[in-house]
Formats: sequence, structure tokens, C-alpha cells
Amino acid sequence: MATQAVTDATFDTEVKQADLPVVVDFWAEWCGPCKQIGPALEELSDELDGKVKIVKVNVDENMQTAQALHIRGIPALFLYKDGEVVSNKTGAAPKAALKSWIEDSL
Repeated sequence: MATQAVTDATFDTEVKQADLPVVVDFWAEWCGPCKQIGPALEELSDELDGKVKIVKVNVDENMQTAQALHIRGIPALFLYKDGEVVSNKTGAAPKAALKSWIEDSL
């Protein structure tokens, strides 16, 4: 399952009301580290299919959600479980570290 784009308008439905835990990747087109972790998140989306959903929010196009979460740096990853943030991290990391963070947070 590929990562899914989420907007301010769909955030509550796709993230807060999701049946599965959700990893939200806040990113932007101009962000080098965001582009660095993109392929790893796509792979993890397939590997963890059925356990967790991975979505992406473009902060330039969806400022309302980014501001509500006080995001100051990107990439910013937030893990939601049952509609609440249970963990977050900022900055790029290798795929193994991302997978470990996700699994440890579940």
C-alpha cells in the first residue's frame, strides 16, 4: 500500500478516525531530507501494510494542520494511535531507524 496524501480537509477522517495507527509525514517539495526519507516510507508502507497506515501532508499546501501541531522543522513524523499522538520525531533517518521507531511506538 503506497503512502497517501492527506490535506487539512481530510486529516481528521484519514488520521484521527483511522482504524489503524497512522504515521504522518509532514514534508515539502523543497525539503532535501524529506525527499531522502520518502522512498523508505513508501517501502515501509508496503512492509507494514495492515499494521500501520503511512500518510503525507505537504506543509506548504496544508498550513492549518502543521500550525496546529506547532511544526517548526521538517521532515516531521507523528505517529497517531486511536486519534492521539503517541510519538513524534523530526529529521531524516535511515529506513531501519524509521521502522524501529514505528514498531517501538506501536
